[in-house]
Amino acid sequence: MLGRALTSTAWGMIADRIGRKPVIILSIISTLLFNTLFGLSVNYWMAIATRFLLGSLNGLLGPIRAYAVEVCRTEHQAIGLTLVSTSWAIGLIIGPAIGGYLAQPVEKYPKLFPANSIFGRFPYFLPCLCVSFFCLVILISCIWLPETLHKHKLHKTEDQGIEDFAEQQNSSTTNKSLLKNWPLMSSIILFCVTSFDDMAYTEIFSLWAESDKKYGGLGFSSEDVGQVLAVTGASILLYQTFVYPRIVKVLGPVNASRIAAILSMVLLFTYPPMTHLSKPWLSVVVNIASMLKNNLVVTVVTCSFILQNNSVPQEQRATANGLATTLMSFFKAFAPAGAGIV
Repeated sequence: MLGRALTSTAWGMIADRIGRKPVIILSIISTLLFNTLFGLSVNYWMAIATRFLLGSLNGLLGPIRAYAVEVCRTEHQAIGLTLVSTSWAIGLIIGPAIGGYLAQPVEKYPKLFPANSIFGRFPYFLPCLCVSFFCLVILISCIWLPETLHKHKLHKTEDQGIEDFAEQQNSSTTNKSLLKNWPLMSSIILFCVTSFDDMAYTEIFSLWAESDKKYGGLGFSSEDVGQVLAVTGASILLYQTFVYPRIVKVLGPVNASRIAAILSMVLLFTYPPMTHLSKPWLSVVVNIASMLKNNLVVTVVTCSFILQNNSVPQEQRATANGLATTLMSFFKAFAPAGAGIV
């Protein structure tokens, strides 16, 4: 998280300078390399270092949102950005499953993985290796990925000189103009506050759900909590694919984000009374509330992506998304501590 916060804006500026495709490819290579090294960590500090480098050298989040907007026609931008958010929902389902089933394979599958193999020495290497293999497949597919940042050069020398001067002036004032761009900054603020709320909710929900009812919790087991999270992830996938594009088409991103933000805040007030329910109604209500809460958050976040990308010209789009990722990372980093204090 810290590594991503420190470098996301810089990666966005690089993507605006040399193109989206090179940054996407470099990010995938860094993920492949450092994710593999993380699985081969021999001590705590090596694990910390590889995760920090993975976050620092992975500039994917900003350019990929800019790419999703640029590769789609205007009327299909919501669908393009929905696919970005949907991939996150798929990761929520597949990621924990890969870690859960493939971690410590020597203990779980002793016939396939002997104790004296590399998987015995590094019990978490197998899930990391699977993710790295997937990154390799994606990296190969990027050969056919078209570039969306097109800079048409003029042929006349005088015009070329004017263009070079204008480009230098634009690059020197990019950060200043972005910070003064109120439509952009307001959408980034909305994105950061929503991300803070979502991270705090995620951290608190599991603790609250597993706490005993006499302490105001739900008395859920870890399996019950996992089931709620799995159902929620599946609902996000379906919602983003079939429902969200239609909502944005009817309401627009501004009205959709406003309504979703208000409903999300109202929904939180329904959580404390749930402790008075008993099964099976408790499980049903909690699952419904979790699905509604997370889909409302996804609505606000995806709408903020649309607003951010439409608030800046193409040559500043990746930088704007990188700035949003940087600020969001700082907000998410402090969210667990803030939620714990409250």
